[in-house]
Amino acid sequence: MKIYDVIIIGGGPSGLMASIAAAEHGASVLLVDKGNKLGRKLAISGGGRCNVTNRMEIQELIAHIPGNGRFMHSPFSVFNNENIIQFFEGLGISLKEEDRGRMFPVNDKATTVVETLLNRVRELGVQIQTNTAVKTINYTEEAVSEVVLQNGGRLPTHTVIVATGGKSVPHTGSTGDGYPWAEKAGHTITELYPTEVPITSNETFIRNKTLQGLSLRDIELTVFNPKGKKIKKHDGDMIFTHFGISGPAALRCSQYVVKAMMKFKTSTIKMEIDLFPRVSDEALFQQLLAKVKAEPKKSIKNLLKGFATERILLFIYDKLSVDTQAQASTVSHDTLRAIVTICKHFEIEVNGTLSIEKAFVTGGGISIKEIEPKTMHSRKKKGLYFCGEVLDIHGYTGGYNITVAFSTGYTAGKSAAEQVVHK
Repeated sequence: MKIYDVIIIGGGPSGLMASIAAAEHGASVLLVDKGNKLGRKLAISGGGRCNVTNRMEIQELIAHIPGNGRFMHSPFSVFNNENIIQFFEGLGISLKEEDRGRMFPVNDKATTVVETLLNRVRELGVQIQTNTAVKTINYTEEAVSEVVLQNGGRLPTHTVIVATGGKSVPHTGSTGDGYPWAEKAGHTITELYPTEVPITSNETFIRNKTLQGLSLRDIELTVFNPKGKKIKKHDGDMIFTHFGISGPAALRCSQYVVKAMMKFKTSTIKMEIDLFPRVSDEALFQQLLAKVKAEPKKSIKNLLKGFATERILLFIYDKLSVDTQAQASTVSHDTLRAIVTICKHFEIEVNGTLSIEKAFVTGGGISIKEIEPKTMHSRKKKGLYFCGEVLDIHGYTGGYNITVAFSTGYTAGKSAAEQVVHK
């Protein structure tokens, strides 16, 4: 039986990149995955277009990784977003930059990215075993000794890279398999929670589906703590759903909702939507006043057409009991101010998020305090490495998590190979 220098468990973005890096640096590599095909999460990422990385400056990139982003300084010194771009372009995939620095293949096909990575893995002689579930990793006092398969098979090795992902999007194979193996080695698993996930609400207008399907563009969304202090705000687009709110701005706020509910032991959290983030309350009021003065005889409904999305305006009129047919000149300043207040401070009480399985990303994981950042090596056992979402690192959507996966994967693969080859 062949003994491999490095065994990698998990064929997602970090595992594939770890395989490539380890093989490029001279190691004999075996990649095992419990699924029937590799790169399943990659194939559906970026809405099937695969957002391979983000071209922001490193400091800004790290700011978009709110879950322990500072840890990434070291892996980025080995393999960063520009290296990822060069890597893919070197394999013949042309990339294009879209809004907020997001990088996509020019042909908008995630399958091209997956196939190209798999071709490179095979070209380097990496052995692949799919439909191969791992039961556990065995250790001696100090080091890795073997990988034990569910079918009873044993794979002796001194070096294992765990790239099993978190618990989100479980149909791609991320079902939290790596956590018990890490705990067995003495690692701490920080509390797992959903991030980049739609937010739920029990508000009457949500239950009644009054605004369901309504998209809002370029708004600002704020999460407040129970004392009314702002925790976090994000700008972007959002959508009302039958269970709450979703869309990029909501997904980015979701982890702060979850953390606030845990921290303050509360069942609800207040959020606010600002429909006009670049205009002050007073300036908006003056805009309405100017409209009324210009066309005093128009009905308030016709006068404010196009001022905001019609469904939101109808909702506001209903909430404030505004007679929509009333002449604009008869509408009081107090009513106009009330309209402005809702436009600028549209309150929604939220009660959590969808489950971790419905989340795009897992928060929490193997404590990064127990990982060497320059190598991704365990501080607990020799020959044990971790990369990707199994770690307690998470970013916003927009190419940040995949950048973390590729960077930590490459760093782990390179370090593992160098350890073995230079023995």
